[in-house]
Amino acid sequence: MTPLARAEQLFAALAEMSADPPGVTRASFGPGENAAHAIIRREAVSLGFETCTDEIGHLYVTLPGSDRTLPVLMTGSHLDSVPHGGNFDGAAGVLAGLVLLERLAGGGPPPCDVTLMAIRAEEMIWFPEHYLGSRAAFGLLPRDTPDRLRRSDSDRTLANHMTEAGFDAQAIREGRPQLDPARIGAFLETHIEQGPVLVEAGCPVGIVRAIRGNIRHRYCRIDGETTHAGGVPRQSRRDAVLAGVELVSALEAHWLEVEESGKDMVLTLGEFSTDPTTHGITKVPGRLTFTIDVRSQDDAVLDRFEQDLQTRAAEIAQKRGVHIDLGHHTQAVAAPMSTEIQQSLRAAAQSCGVPHMDLASGGGHDCATFASQGIPSGMLFIRNRNGSHNPDEHMDFEDFAAACDVLFAWARDYLSRLRTDLPAPD
Repeated sequence: MTPLARAEQLFAALAEMSADPPGVTRASFGPGENAAHAIIRREAVSLGFETCTDEIGHLYVTLPGSDRTLPVLMTGSHLDSVPHGGNFDGAAGVLAGLVLLERLAGGGPPPCDVTLMAIRAEEMIWFPEHYLGSRAAFGLLPRDTPDRLRRSDSDRTLANHMTEAGFDAQAIREGRPQLDPARIGAFLETHIEQGPVLVEAGCPVGIVRAIRGNIRHRYCRIDGETTHAGGVPRQSRRDAVLAGVELVSALEAHWLEVEESGKDMVLTLGEFSTDPTTHGITKVPGRLTFTIDVRSQDDAVLDRFEQDLQTRAAEIAQKRGVHIDLGHHTQAVAAPMSTEIQQSLRAAAQSCGVPHMDLASGGGHDCATFASQGIPSGMLFIRNRNGSHNPDEHMDFEDFAAACDVLFAWARDYLSRLRTDLPAPD
């Protein structure tokens, strides 16, 4: 069986195993994610690769190099999904990595170890902490994370879910790193694009310039007063929804100003809702909950947005007689990709005859964690119709094959240059 045929079968196996109509569900540290890791491990063992799992639950599949003291060439992505999501988000990068190892194995031992990392818990929808798995791998999470975070579907702690899956939450509590940045020569993540840029440009692959940083407020709340819809005049109301609408309008105006200045930013307000068990058509709503997600390639843009958000929230709360609580927020800094890796990926795509273009990543990815640790990092996007985080995401297998060709050409060039850097034998 060819490596690509094997990958096609594994995509089908992952979809069948985690089917949750209308899509797939592989919850972080849940049965779906666990089963996905088991599928990849089983296939890797059958191919003769080394496998191991760390204290957090990350799976490593390694093609041993001739000099195992050299820093590792690493690739990989995640295997969890959003609820009822698509089958390719994350999994495409893991299976592209498996294809890479199998192709490289056909040419004899590489000069250094080449490792595929199947990462845990990338999708923030399950636990409200960005890049949870990859940050845990480097010992970067706050020590209280296992006991503070609760999974969205079960309301049980991260520690509980990790223990149930057979892993050690104490590693996070003690900040024990599983990876040493000095031991990683480069990291490259292959991933489906989560927007329409490659589709509209007619390009099967994209080379990522930078991963947008983000600020996320997961638990925003406006408390006003629930009163009679007919008996209370406008000036006497403390309407939580109208206060929220005014805040949304102010934030969109800020967004427009940023765009007009030529800077990069995207803003999303989600889960904008009242509680239907207490609010109704004859009541002035006294409570509103919502989320805020703002992203930019420029950390200064994010900082200015956060300042404006706090200022406008305070002004609107005073004006309307409500209390606005924006809650705890997380912040991930923007992550520029290695210029050298971008150039090498362009050369690899050209050598393979694969049309390509440069673009920014709107979504966050574990690759940003590797870049933040000073590891030369890059991302290769695969064209994907119908967006992502939904059951309709669509990656043509021909595009996946093209991305695998580019990844192999890039890795082969990286390894050949490494060979020329090795000292001559005595």
